[in-house]
Amino acid sequence: MPNRSKATTWSGTLPKHTKSTSKQSHPPCSFCLPTPTPSPSPHEQIPNRTQITKGQIFVTCMQNRLLPIRVPSLTKLTALRFAKHMASNTGKKLIQIDVSSDTVCPWCFVGKKNLEKAMEQTMDKFDFEVRWHPFFLNPDAPKEGVKKSDFYKTKFGPVQFERATARMREMFRGLGFEYDMSGLTGNTMDSHRLITLAGHQGYDKQNALVDELFVNYFCQGKYIGDRQVLMDAARKVGIEGAEELLLDASKGVDEVKEELNKHSSGISGVPHFVINGKYQLSGGQPPNVFMRAFETAAKDADE
Repeated sequence: MPNRSKATTWSGTLPKHTKSTSKQSHPPCSFCLPTPTPSPSPHEQIPNRTQITKGQIFVTCMQNRLLPIRVPSLTKLTALRFAKHMASNTGKKLIQIDVSSDTVCPWCFVGKKNLEKAMEQTMDKFDFEVRWHPFFLNPDAPKEGVKKSDFYKTKFGPVQFERATARMREMFRGLGFEYDMSGLTGNTMDSHRLITLAGHQGYDKQNALVDELFVNYFCQGKYIGDRQVLMDAARKVGIEGAEELLLDASKGVDEVKEELNKHSSGISGVPHFVINGKYQLSGGQPPNVFMRAFETAAKDADE
């Protein structure tokens, strides 16, 4: 898998030299994002949708605005290597998507569902390979878990907690799901160990497992730090070796850390998507943003 350049993740505001009257359409999730780190200075001019050029990545941070950031030459070479493998057996172009995500991030669930909608609407032109990589929103969270609602009320205060919960319920209902704040939250290492294992058995299985864990946690009030919940999810989607993995707390940890360093060390929030090793998107973007990125990546491979 390709190495990534350090990404810039939207912190909720445009740079001082940039003016916009657009409303924020995809704010960062107050339940998810850690304190943002300073971002490198962007170009002076923000292009429109048709002005994305080679040698740039983009992060959609405001409605109808794309913020370009220069890509190091190493990433360009990686993208060229990707281009050699774009043709699939079906004759369609192959779009490879690497996703950095945490299993307790609701915007990661939203981003996944919107990505899937975009894939469904463009499946006549592209084949897709989606690969999931770990990110830890709260690396020091207790393994035994704490009550989800109490944790977030303490962290953000009751007013912000109620606002964020109402917002997530609205988003989930728009996707056909009910957002459930019951149950426990806690350390996600075991879920990432299992997801990494699933990746060795096929990315389709890995994607199915990620979906199952998201539904367990966000819609069914299950604690994904619970070994039995993880084993049940693995069994449901056909992952082999899950019990052996989960019974040994050290097994797979080093690989998760390697994945984290390789794919997620340069980002400050999730979900984070890298398309064909070159084009990067952050946040729970709507389907049309993903579709534009697919087209841009495909055109770039033709040139």
